[in-house]
Amino acid sequence: MSADRVADLDDPQLRAFGPLIYVAWSDFDLDDAERGRLLAALSAQPWLRPAARAVVTAWLDPAAPPTAAELVRLRALIERVASTSSERARTSFARLAKSIAIDAEGAAVAATLARDLGIYAGDEDEPVAAAASAADPTLAAALAGVLDGDHGDIRARTRAYLAAEPHRAYGLPVAEQRDLVRGWLHALAATGLPALAFPGLTSTDDLAAFSAVFEELAHGDLSLLIKVGVQLGLYGGAIWALGTARHHARLAGIAACTELGCFAMSEVGHGSNVADLETVARYDHATRELEIHTPGESARKEWIGGAAHDARWAVVFAQLEVAGERHGVHAVLVPVRTDDGAAVPGVRTGDSGHKLGLNGVDNGRLWFERVRVPVGNLLDRFAQIDAAGAYASPIASADRRFFTMLGTLIGGRISVGAGSVSAARTALAIALRYAHARHQFSPGTPASPGAPDLRPGGDTPTERRLIDYPTHQRRLLPHLADTVVLRLAFGALRAKHAKVFSSRGDAATDTRALEAEAAAMKVLGSRHAIAAVQAAREACGGQGYLSVNRIAGLRADVDIFTTFEGDNTVLAQLVGKAALGAYRAQLATGGSRAVLRAVGKRLASAVGATNPVLARRASPTHLRDREVQLAAFRHREEHLVETCARRIKSRLDAGVAGDAALIAVQEHVVAVAEAFAERRAAEWFAAAEATAPGAVRPLLAQLGDLSLLARLDGHAAWFLEAGYFEPGKSRALRKEVTALLGELAPHALTVVEAFRIPDACLAAPIAFFDPAHPIYP
Repeated sequence: MSADRVADLDDPQLRAFGPLIYVAWSDFDLDDAERGRLLAALSAQPWLRPAARAVVTAWLDPAAPPTAAELVRLRALIERVASTSSERARTSFARLAKSIAIDAEGAAVAATLARDLGIYAGDEDEPVAAAASAADPTLAAALAGVLDGDHGDIRARTRAYLAAEPHRAYGLPVAEQRDLVRGWLHALAATGLPALAFPGLTSTDDLAAFSAVFEELAHGDLSLLIKVGVQLGLYGGAIWALGTARHHARLAGIAACTELGCFAMSEVGHGSNVADLETVARYDHATRELEIHTPGESARKEWIGGAAHDARWAVVFAQLEVAGERHGVHAVLVPVRTDDGAAVPGVRTGDSGHKLGLNGVDNGRLWFERVRVPVGNLLDRFAQIDAAGAYASPIASADRRFFTMLGTLIGGRISVGAGSVSAARTALAIALRYAHARHQFSPGTPASPGAPDLRPGGDTPTERRLIDYPTHQRRLLPHLADTVVLRLAFGALRAKHAKVFSSRGDAATDTRALEAEAAAMKVLGSRHAIAAVQAAREACGGQGYLSVNRIAGLRADVDIFTTFEGDNTVLAQLVGKAALGAYRAQLATGGSRAVLRAVGKRLASAVGATNPVLARRASPTHLRDREVQLAAFRHREEHLVETCARRIKSRLDAGVAGDAALIAVQEHVVAVAEAFAERRAAEWFAAAEATAPGAVRPLLAQLGDLSLLARLDGHAAWFLEAGYFEPGKSRALRKEVTALLGELAPHALTVVEAFRIPDACLAAPIAFFDPAHPIYP
């Protein structure tokens, strides 16, 4: 906001407020009732950015009325906008001004002013046109029910919170943005929804319920999402999963956000390599205390959300040392600030600084100089120090104990992956709403100066909508289909996770398969978000680059999703190793029969791949057969696993060390992970599709076909090399994807409507780019 208030109103978002402000101050007096009504009208416009709201609010300050010169300039501004706008824009401009007039009298004065300025067209009582939409509300409601799953009521409560006020924070100084996000966090806590994070605090003993809340929150400001993830998923989640009853007494305060904490795992010298963290927690039996110490600069805790300002407590991961013996990484509760925000003696904090995105999150650094805490602060579900000072654990193996501790925290990866998909849904919803309202080029109109005019004689030049262009459909619709497939896949994964962990299980629970699936889906979901949001940005042209239209901010914010909760490349290697380990275990434990089964399976797969009938079949019915699609994904995964295992074994047989052999085929391992993730997501989607209501199943089938066939088309070169496709089939696959784009384009807004994203979350002028909301006259 500048010192020139009139110039500030010369903004496409704010021009419609000009007549209202002019009318409100026309007698140089604005009473409290008028001001209240104008502020209420202001708050009812979800698409306004914070800075724009600040401009209008400043104009309504009774202590700073406009001067006579400012009112003259304001009238001139209104006249200039009216004289340079198209007839449609002038009409829409006046309609919007009328729709937000402060009262009946104000509406009449505004209408008179509009007529005087020549910016009103049509009858005064002419209804405002509804937004052009091809959405089928009945079908959208049915699809929304499928996408919401078993948590429709909880999702609705979360959306109501998001709809209550626009969650926009861009363009603000970092300190103000953090203050705003902190306020939102406390407002969310007041709804009671955060208590769902910890079974036992509410009557809903279901971890998947809070995961659904998190997924919906991702439609709003992503700094708030990460703030919630740090407070509830990481800090509170670690206490719930790794602590015992005395620690769980804190959970109510954590859910209410009266106790703010952080999750201090990563170090500047050890990010993914958690097992080799350097921070030490040394037990002193004489005082029954743990001494937390940062031995060197590489051991400082880095990128810790909440550490820069808000956190009063930290769950610190450190090497536990008892009686001179190290027992690996354990988690300890450590105070880092007093209630008034001062650092606890021995604790040093730092601010990570300005970031590419998510600047509403106060990421920071932590150092510990021999900070002492009671031994009871050890989160001791899996390891205890008894009264005699002896270390004990129900898990004898240090490696198994370490992976068991980390395994209890995999819900964070599931939530980050699902939240990524929600962010993609928001960007795609904005881009697709714009694509249905934005027109470009008449049939045959030259696309550039000097190009020939191809319109047949007598044609009326009617501009096409962006969505009517096949290239635009290709940009957006496969990503839209992916969001539906991944939403349902994450639903299945959440349910599986909740079944294992809602009761906290026990130390003997084998979660390795679930860990691999969570890691795989986190990679798949976050990479999808990057691709989908980027496609939405480009599909909106320059408008997609404007901060006010949200997509640019989403693109910056989701970028880090590929890195935190596990770097995607590192997680992919974890998944690939798990798939290889399962293959090896199958052969090792099954004896000769398992070997014969594997060989037989491979031969059958090879026969299928080279079968000229199967390799050439290319009818739409064949390509859209879900089992045919799933068979292709399974074949790719199995082939990659087996060939990767053979490559590793050949190196081991040649005397290469195991670690070196694995690094030599690292890219192959990552390819295994991708194939595993795509296959698993496709299977989960197919299972959900099979149980969906009949009315919505045809649309789900089209969405699934587009998503899965587009992915197979993306791997066409691999399938051709493997002999699984012949060239004719590959061409037919590409043609089928094109056909599906045309079939789904008329239903795109129905799918977007089914997402049930509140307008306050879309909050982008181009998402309301229609005659009822002329944000850019």
